[in-house]
Amino acid sequence: MPSKQHDRQYDIVVFGATGYTGKYTAQYITTHLPTDLKWAVAGRSHSKLEDVVAECKKLNADRAQPGIEVCNLTDSDLSALAKKTFILITTVGPYGKLGEHAFRACAENGTHYLDVTGEVPFVAKMLKKYESTAKQTGALMFPQIGIESAPADLVTWSLASFIRSEFSSPIRDVTVSIHNFKSAASGGTLTTALTIFEYFTLADLRAAFKPYALSPLPRPANTTTTTTNRSPPNPGRSLLTKLTGLLHHPTLGLLTTSPAGGTDAAIVQRTWGLLGTVPSRQAQWYGPNFSFREYLRPRGGGWLAGVVVHYGLMALGLVMITPWLRRAAARWLYQPGEGPEAEVARGDEIEYRGVAGRDGGEGERAVCRAEFAGSAYYLTGIFLAEAASTLLEDDVDLPGGVYTAACLGQPFIDRLDRGGFHIETKLLED
Repeated sequence: MPSKQHDRQYDIVVFGATGYTGKYTAQYITTHLPTDLKWAVAGRSHSKLEDVVAECKKLNADRAQPGIEVCNLTDSDLSALAKKTFILITTVGPYGKLGEHAFRACAENGTHYLDVTGEVPFVAKMLKKYESTAKQTGALMFPQIGIESAPADLVTWSLASFIRSEFSSPIRDVTVSIHNFKSAASGGTLTTALTIFEYFTLADLRAAFKPYALSPLPRPANTTTTTTNRSPPNPGRSLLTKLTGLLHHPTLGLLTTSPAGGTDAAIVQRTWGLLGTVPSRQAQWYGPNFSFREYLRPRGGGWLAGVVVHYGLMALGLVMITPWLRRAAARWLYQPGEGPEAEVARGDEIEYRGVAGRDGGEGERAVCRAEFAGSAYYLTGIFLAEAASTLLEDDVDLPGGVYTAACLGQPFIDRLDRGGFHIETKLLED
């Protein structure tokens, strides 16, 4: 499909291309996107960028190779870079510390923007400061479109689309499980987790993670209510669940606390609000009784593993808020830009599962399975590259603003399938 015509020097620029996720993104663009793509890699080190270009040439010599753009983390440099490109992909984090320059530059210059942050307070801050600017300039901004939080967002959208098609009904009671996640964290991810309290206060986090805080629509009035016409109900948090993290879902089995539950919920809830307010997406709205929860399937499916995960996350929280514990932990972790070796990462496995019912239905349920074989960071590169390809080639019919992965809909999902991220949704048989 031909690319959209524009007056920029590049179709796509990958800022942070020398980092762990940035390299994966550049590799995927090299091997999967059109060979005549006008693109560039950007960062602070010219010599390191030359190494990335050399690696891209080894992967696919018969294509237009990327240009090199040396760019520092300043408003002036990022503004100049944003003016050169139709789409800017940025993998430079922690975003709370380093991300605002790129976000602001794209919003102000009408440049489409993609990032891989998992920092919900950063997204909340950018919405308040720059969403109105993006609406004025026409910039389409997609934060959190990597492993956090595209899979859960797309699983939810797929369930809603299926139920709407099968039953002409809105959706309710979505439960998503990270069913299998065999992938180690990179240095950038670990650094972000350990340093988030250096850039955001506890009040910032509480405000950002409040249910539907990122949504342009207020929280559904009855998300905490139960009625007799919903099947099965979204599992509640009993006292036992609060103490152990464990609960049993009738379809998904034994589950525990998800490390990404709050992060993914913030984006899925924003999608709910966007679909209800953006005119071109209102036919896809999830409905007034929508609810979403995410859990993790314990390794091996055992209750002991689930309890360990639950209390392990509590311990991580303690480390995050304690400066000397953060410093001690940092000595034993990957550094920013580092991560598992490629050969090791190729053996990783990722699978999400979701279940939902139709609003007002009695027993009609849909189940969704999304899976990928390989590194979570390579998958993030796929999300970034294919989202950029969707913006570059398709009529997405969106006005300027800040959006989520699900707002790109089925065309985006179809593109992800060619990259190996497969989503299947079907009726759940009793």
